[in-house]
Amino acid sequence: MASYELQAFQRFHEISLVGALEYQAPYTLNLGFWLRDPLQLINWSSLETAHPRQDFLWEKTCFELFIGVKNEDYYREINLSPSQAWQCYQFEEYRYPEDMPPQMAHDIELIALQRTHYGLSATLDLAQFMQKHQLKWHDLFIGLTAILDTKQGMHFYAMQHSSPQADFHNKRDWIHTF
Repeated sequence: MASYELQAFQRFHEISLVGALEYQAPYTLNLGFWLRDPLQLINWSSLETAHPRQDFLWEKTCFELFIGVKNEDYYREINLSPSQAWQCYQFEEYRYPEDMPPQMAHDIELIALQRTHYGLSATLDLAQFMQKHQLKWHDLFIGLTAILDTKQGMHFYAMQHSSPQADFHNKRDWIHTF
């Protein structure tokens, strides 16, 4: 399992966040997000049942996964809420199309999503996405991000931030490869 200490866009030492991921052959991806929030600053959403697909999850505390494909412009954005709601969006290139909410993707499926005492865990099935595009694990690169709605405002965490603004769609910051 590969793990990354996610960095806050602006200095914010009250909360630390680690994201981890591992793949299981042939097409399963496991994710975990571990939070350290000793002052209990994070605002948590109420739990949903049956893992509904919902838009605009990023307006509250939300953990995200970006899946890019080497030498291609298209990518997927997966939003995972601690409420246990989720969503998957498709983009043809950087933030395009510009629909709001973005265009829903149906080629990645949620197997499991659970808010835990340490943060969040999820399992995704990438079979349809990878088979449709004839992809292997080494063709993918991954970005782990999070939006934390806290009592001190919104905070943006990513593997790295190379833009002057917090920009989770910047592929330069998706640094995990298989």
